[in-house]
Amino acid sequence: MRLNVSPANCNLTNIVLHQASHILEVSFDNGETFQLPCEYLRVYSPSAEALGHAPGQEVLQLDKEEVNITSIKPIGNYGIEPSFSDGHSTGIYSWDMLYKLGAEYQTLWANYLDKLQTAGHTRKESQHTR
Repeated sequence: MRLNVSPANCNLTNIVLHQASHILEVSFDNGETFQLPCEYLRVYSPSAEALGHAPGQEVLQLDKEEVNITSIKPIGNYGIEPSFSDGHSTGIYSWDMLYKLGAEYQTLWANYLDKLQTAGHTRKESQHTR
């Protein structure tokens, strides 16, 4: 799902992948720390596969309840490119995007769940969803 990302005016200071709980923990120099579920990161992938090449071409990501991050590739000094257990490995998450995903988690997750419901898809419960 396409996001409008603005500069967060802070820098990432730490990333910890908690594979057992399927959580990516990100900390910023303004003191904020967010725990981002891998499923959430996967459904908000900034890749062309998920977003298409223009607005309106987005593909709703389904059945990602148990997805995990298997590896993380740093991209310059501005982002990461995670590889997910479902084989998805494209999409660069900038520090600004990670901050937005953390700061707006409740709203963005509710938006995703609404889109699933509108599409008539039932999400399976996951032991990893917070």
